[in-house]
Amino acid sequence: MSHVLIESLAAVIVDLPTIRPHKLAMHTMQKQTLVVIRLRCSDGIEGLGESTTIGGLAYGNESPESIKQNIDSHLAPLLVGQDATNVNAAMQRLDKAAKGNTFAKSGIESALLDAQGKRLGLPVSELLGGRVRDGLEVAWTLASGDTARDIEEAERMLDLRRHRIFKLKIGANPVERDLAHVVAIKRALGERASVRVDVNQGWDESQAIRACRVLGDNGIDLIEQPIARINRAGQVRLNQRSPAPIMADESIESVEDAFSLAADGAASVFALKIAKNGGPRAVLRTAQIAEAAGIALYGGTMLEGSIGTLASAHAFVTLSRLTWHTELFGPLLLTEDIVTEPPLYRDFHLYVPRTPGLGLTLDEERLARFARS
Repeated sequence: MSHVLIESLAAVIVDLPTIRPHKLAMHTMQKQTLVVIRLRCSDGIEGLGESTTIGGLAYGNESPESIKQNIDSHLAPLLVGQDATNVNAAMQRLDKAAKGNTFAKSGIESALLDAQGKRLGLPVSELLGGRVRDGLEVAWTLASGDTARDIEEAERMLDLRRHRIFKLKIGANPVERDLAHVVAIKRALGERASVRVDVNQGWDESQAIRACRVLGDNGIDLIEQPIARINRAGQVRLNQRSPAPIMADESIESVEDAFSLAADGAASVFALKIAKNGGPRAVLRTAQIAEAAGIALYGGTMLEGSIGTLASAHAFVTLSRLTWHTELFGPLLLTEDIVTEPPLYRDFHLYVPRTPGLGLTLDEERLARFARS
């Protein structure tokens, strides 16, 4: 097996339509752009990965275009000719030669794991230590910004038994307007659903002090990244004062960030994202830090398509405890897909395949139709 080599590594940008605009504090998505990674090995096996951002450079330091360029020009040449079966050595080689680029590295690590799982006849979850569950409960984001429409959408999801956890994207509007919107939705849904908010760093600390209290007092279960990631002291103060748990998201851009946040007591919940940590193996290192510090876990998303979503899911099903469940709903936001069989969502859960690798096959015709020329 040590003679199996990486023959090529290609990145393809794909633009897929979504069911509706998806409003964030910093950006409104009209479509979703994926970077699909195709890793071909000398034994004929192909591994698939995905690197996906939310809103391009409006969210973070990498865009689909920069991901593809850096893979094509810098990362792929480092791996071609290397041992395809040693994921650890391949990723250490990338980390030594290229700083950051966690989104690009996550897609590459996922492709390496997918190929190795296919080679060994094992699901990726078994390469990551072994699953302890087959399904993950999945939240849905209500992001229309219209209170009545969001309530109607949540009621429909409850009736379909597709979601009973709802996250609201706020922070772009005046605080009082956002608070009224969230409280009205929670009152309408009552105890039938968990309601959380994601502020995407949209508030300053003075706004967050009162807003967190109002949200907690009105039954909101979780408050995600209310203030800027650079205001670490403010995050510590909010975490001590808020009646609802504070979750760190944008604050975690690396495994090292997770350690620092845990040491400072800046959050009681961590959002796990393979893209921001550098891959499924890397995100489990962040999870281990959180578990050692008594910090709860939440399986986050960058609204990946099917490939990236299942790469995350294979990691998350190995965790002993996901107190706040996941939000791996990215494929459900798309009206088109590029795989032959999309992931299975049923009874509020995403079910993770037990077939070798990630458990997906590309639809070559659809990939060609939606790939950028």
